[in-house]
Amino acid sequence: MSDKLQPISGSEPLSDAEPPLFHLALRLDGQRCLVVGGGPVGTHKAESLAACGALVTVVAPEISPGLELLGVKIERRCYEAADLDGCRLVVAATGVPAVDRQVYVDARERGVLVNAADDPEACEYLVPAVTRVGPVSVAVSTGGLSPYLAGWIKRQIAGVLPPEVGELATLVGRCRSSLRTAGLSSEDADWDALVDGLLWPLVSEGRMPEAATAAEAWVEAERSRLSQG
Repeated sequence: MSDKLQPISGSEPLSDAEPPLFHLALRLDGQRCLVVGGGPVGTHKAESLAACGALVTVVAPEISPGLELLGVKIERRCYEAADLDGCRLVVAATGVPAVDRQVYVDARERGVLVNAADDPEACEYLVPAVTRVGPVSVAVSTGGLSPYLAGWIKRQIAGVLPPEVGELATLVGRCRSSLRTAGLSSEDADWDALVDGLLWPLVSEGRMPEAATAAEAWVEAERSRLSQG
């Protein structure tokens, strides 16, 4: 491997070099997930997975003190391919390229989603930087180009994201559920009128009782309109 730095400038554009990522959010509650590596990166990944309800197992010869406080299953030994059996996804975070690559190869053979920390080419999925407000999550990805930049952008968004959007999401979710319970499609509802015209002016000022009343009136009006359509 050459020690020379690759030139930053070039003839090819920096963007659109690869197809865009397909973004999704996984439900991991009760799903078995594996983290290979017990250092700071593995600890962070295990904590994030456990926070989403995943059943996390960490395999590593050495375990950081923080991992022991997470309440996840810990196996103090070297990784084995059989550790992947029954897992929904795996994170390789040993910091040893050969080991992380082997985890990638083994996971691919078993159809287990795999992410190798700091090795974008050995990732079937990328973990975005996420900021959360109640049920609202805003995720930022740079396609593996720079985790630092993804985190920087996330912090800029977090600084301007109104804290009331969590309560707004809860109200809008209840309205959607009410329409679906009535056997109506939520796709044809006038959501702009609800969010921009009714709820946000009230929610943003903390006037939640009035917002709830406005939401109920909107649901009744939409039930009538959609039923006639």
